[in-house]
Amino acid sequence: MQMPEFLKNFRLPEMAEMREYLQNMSPNTVMGMGAFAALSTFWYATRPKALEPPCDLWQQSVEVEGGEYARRSVLVDGGKLLTYYYEDAKTLYEFLLKGVDMSNNGPCLGARKPKQPYEWWSYKEVVDMAECLGSALLHRGHSKSSNPYIGIFSQNRPEWTMSELACYTYSLVSVPLYDTLGAEAIEYIIDKASISTVLCDVPAKATLLLDTLSGRKHSVTTVIMMEEVDAELVERGKKNNVEILLLKDVLALGKEKHQTPIPPSPEDLAVICFTSGTTGNPKGAMLTHKNIVADCSSFMRIIQKSCPISSSDVHISYLPLAHMFERVVQGVMLVHGACIGFFQGDIRLLMEDLAALRPTVFPTVPRLLNRMYDKIQGQANSSPVKKWLLGYASRRKEAEMNSGIMRNNSLWDKLIFKKVQANLGGRVRLMLTGAAPVSGTVLTFLRGALGCQFYEGYGQTECTAGCTITLPGDWTAGHVGAPLPCNDIKLVDVSEMNYLAANGEGEVCVRGPNVFRGYLMEPEKTKEALDDDGWLHTGDIGKWLPNGTLKIVDRKKHIFKLAQGEYIAPEKIENVYIRSDAVAQVFVHGDSLQACLVAIIVPDAETLPKWAKKRGQEGSYDELCKNKDVKKAILEDLLKLGKDGGLKSFEQVKDLALHNEMFSVENGLLTPTFKAKRMDLRNHFRDQIDKLYSEINM
Repeated sequence: MQMPEFLKNFRLPEMAEMREYLQNMSPNTVMGMGAFAALSTFWYATRPKALEPPCDLWQQSVEVEGGEYARRSVLVDGGKLLTYYYEDAKTLYEFLLKGVDMSNNGPCLGARKPKQPYEWWSYKEVVDMAECLGSALLHRGHSKSSNPYIGIFSQNRPEWTMSELACYTYSLVSVPLYDTLGAEAIEYIIDKASISTVLCDVPAKATLLLDTLSGRKHSVTTVIMMEEVDAELVERGKKNNVEILLLKDVLALGKEKHQTPIPPSPEDLAVICFTSGTTGNPKGAMLTHKNIVADCSSFMRIIQKSCPISSSDVHISYLPLAHMFERVVQGVMLVHGACIGFFQGDIRLLMEDLAALRPTVFPTVPRLLNRMYDKIQGQANSSPVKKWLLGYASRRKEAEMNSGIMRNNSLWDKLIFKKVQANLGGRVRLMLTGAAPVSGTVLTFLRGALGCQFYEGYGQTECTAGCTITLPGDWTAGHVGAPLPCNDIKLVDVSEMNYLAANGEGEVCVRGPNVFRGYLMEPEKTKEALDDDGWLHTGDIGKWLPNGTLKIVDRKKHIFKLAQGEYIAPEKIENVYIRSDAVAQVFVHGDSLQACLVAIIVPDAETLPKWAKKRGQEGSYDELCKNKDVKKAILEDLLKLGKDGGLKSFEQVKDLALHNEMFSVENGLLTPTFKAKRMDLRNHFRDQIDKLYSEINM
């Protein structure tokens, strides 16, 4: 066997023994050593340097002078909160104009039909259409000072964003509607904002809208349809004093009656975003151009070195545009001249859209991440070898992340995670999750598996989607990052829950240029949310961690979010379910890491035997509480009561456990005034709750 070529160049005496040793080796051994050397060389050659964080990650926020325990991002320059990133982009209209320049009139908004590639409108085409639509709206009586609100009732699509940009071009205000709120809420929003013009995407939504308006006095005079409608719907509109027009005809009218744009100022309203709320009617959060620009600009400031957005970036739009999270992401894309591609409208086809679009920017929510994680783990569980390899590769990637390295070209990416990355199109370099908490296990695993910069944010509509975000280089889980550069955050005592600001715990309060103006025509509710000093009280309980990041630990009120972001008021549900003849007490529980509700039910000891006998079940009270058929019958009765009581599908429990002992003051589950001690109930029934969720998620 010949000596390896690289050893022939050595002439030092001390190499003689090594050459002789290698010459005496078997070919397989030498080949194995060569393969190991090649892998080592590949690893060192491709291993990037650790990402340089924007600040000392052990000190991501600092206390603001003046007391109150308020903290501020260390990225704030000159002691002044950030209001804009670009000098020539201080409103969302200016965002669009800058995008035209940044893109060199490249593709702006795109959509696709089934099995077809994406088709694009250029930035100039979007500007022209926005001016045509806006001109038509002005021609038909809308203006900044009179009748400024324009309803948009549509799923995500290019016409949605173009319509909103038309509003920005002429200082009008968009008011999104969405059918998950229900018909009553849509009616309430239309009346509250006195909306006269609504843009609709499909006939089904127009029909729902007309159903809502039928037989009563209303403000709507015009519905502009993005898609074709039949004569019957047009005629029905006339009977309700509503003129139904096609968007293409309205654009033609605007082209004929073109008017010079009327740019808004930063202080002007941009959006009235109605929140789904928890009880009662939705509230219209009034957000200005300054609010939204400040929030967008803060994210741009954070990623300016680690992952700057450019005109070559592509964003997949599938999260509801009726919510501020998606709108902020779109704002960041538009101001940089990037592309926004819309999904087909069916979440089941999202993977096809991802494959066709191959996005580089992918915002998401915990519910989708959980599905992704479960699918990967499920496939690995089919084989012990696959499971071991996946776990080992994940730990290797996590070790790299802990050293500040985030990449998708490691050996483990090529061997294990390539298919996972390909499912998202293979080009994603930036991900952002928000709307609800995400499990640390899921987030850490997917950060490694996807190998892209993956941020977690926290906030609410009232602070324009975000008020904190994790920073580049900090890939640890279990917190929501530091304050955005556009806002301060302080924690306020909630003494009844033993959370004290002096201990670094309390209700999260936000103040800065991203905080909303108030609720539309709701002074009392505005006062509840905004105090006299301009602090927004979120109702969430936070805790400062030693490195200056925030961890959300509780809710001030008994209101929580499910994994998909829906707010739940458990008492409302319990008040419906308690009407069941078989039920004495109800405890409804939801977990922000779960997508559904479960309940602990104490059956009525007096009525249960007779109630169960009518359904063919007999036995003692304790026996009936352990009977699966009785449990099933009670669940069916509760779901029927919930449906009759107007509960939405996500407000209904998915499963329940029966308990044979009443909640009482004596066993610590009720207060002296007989109110449920929800935290104690949650802890007391932790095992039963965990079992219910494990069975649901099987």
